[in-house]
Amino acid sequence: MSTTKTAVEKVATVIVPVRDQDAMIDFYVEKLGLTKRVDVPFGDGYRWVEVAPGDAETTIALAPPPEGMELEPQQTGISFYSSDVKAYHAQLKADGVDVDEEVQERGEPVPPMFWFRDPEGNSLMVVG
Repeated sequence: MSTTKTAVEKVATVIVPVRDQDAMIDFYVEKLGLTKRVDVPFGDGYRWVEVAPGDAETTIALAPPPEGMELEPQQTGISFYSSDVKAYHAQLKADGVDVDEEVQERGEPVPPMFWFRDPEGNSLMVVG
């Protein structure tokens, strides 16, 4: 009998529950620069939408909440990487995104970083 365990091979999709999928698609694609990968109907009038940066394997699903669930802004736990954190921060700020006032620079080994909020108040991070 084999004792080899099956292992998780990758993070496939991170789900962010949202009220207004169209507004969130505009934000994640137009403001953040992600690409819409999937936008298909499912169930009784729902849509499954996924966005991702570049050719990343892991996607972010902008999904409607489960029936009857009240949405509150949440800390998503999602962090994006940018090779030029300061320039990306300035770009988002100029585009009207709710970003932290400044990029945090704490020194090695902590990378420069800042937080931002999407239009529904969910928090995400950018690190360099």
